[in-house]
Amino acid sequence: MGDSPLPAAIKHLGQNFLIDPNIIRKIITLAELSLNDHVLEIGPGRGILTDALCHSAGSVTAIEIDPRLHAYLSERQAQFQNLSLVLGDAMTYPIEHLPLGTIVVANLPYYLSTPLLFRLLEQHHRFTRLVLMLQNEVADRLVAKSGSSAYGVLSVMAQYSAEITKAFKVSPQCFRPRPDVDSAVVLLRTKDRFEPTRENKDQFAAIVRAAFAHRRKTLVNSLRDQGYDQKHVVAALTALHLSPSIRAENLSLEEFIVLTRQIHGSPHSSRLWQLNQRS
Repeated sequence: MGDSPLPAAIKHLGQNFLIDPNIIRKIITLAELSLNDHVLEIGPGRGILTDALCHSAGSVTAIEIDPRLHAYLSERQAQFQNLSLVLGDAMTYPIEHLPLGTIVVANLPYYLSTPLLFRLLEQHHRFTRLVLMLQNEVADRLVAKSGSSAYGVLSVMAQYSAEITKAFKVSPQCFRPRPDVDSAVVLLRTKDRFEPTRENKDQFAAIVRAAFAHRRKTLVNSLRDQGYDQKHVVAALTALHLSPSIRAENLSLEEFIVLTRQIHGSPHSSRLWQLNQRS
């Protein structure tokens, strides 16, 4: 993108710029972009991925919080008529105004990756898929299954909203400056979940967060400490043939879903789940 001096990385913004064109090609391939697609990029940095996105998609919205990088990219914006460059914070940008069917492709700043993930997943119905570069440890949490130490709130909430694949790892050598951690690219294909009311997902999220609030405690005690009626929780677990001494990390996504329905008074769905388990 031109001959201007490259802006230096700012450490507190978590700037580690991708420099490996082979990794860019792999990301673009994974995103399966067409000229009909609208892409959201968060943190375009020096623009190496932005270039490739503009060549592969119909339109690209790139949100950059650093005024120096925004100015650097703005000088080159004329090269791409399909690029909308935004100076702003991805945590406050109105992503609810993006077109339905938007695809997110981004090298997320690692210091902000988890809150950004939660924010994007809140709008999962707006995105068909997300291709994200993350710290390898966060990628492992996203795909973790029940029973593992990496399994927690992020695992359950992300898997509730999307089918997730850890696509490939990325060496620190692929960045300047080099990060102190390994990275990985994940693909999230969002699920088309039918929610009768907004409360359903809010109730589910509240139970998941409460369940993992005290990892060493049993699920019953952790939920009790977060304000749930202990007898009600024990009755719900018993109805689902789950031990009252079970811990949150041993409940699968599906078990969290039916537990929420049981606690909030939708036993019909829970009975169906029990029948499916036996068949």
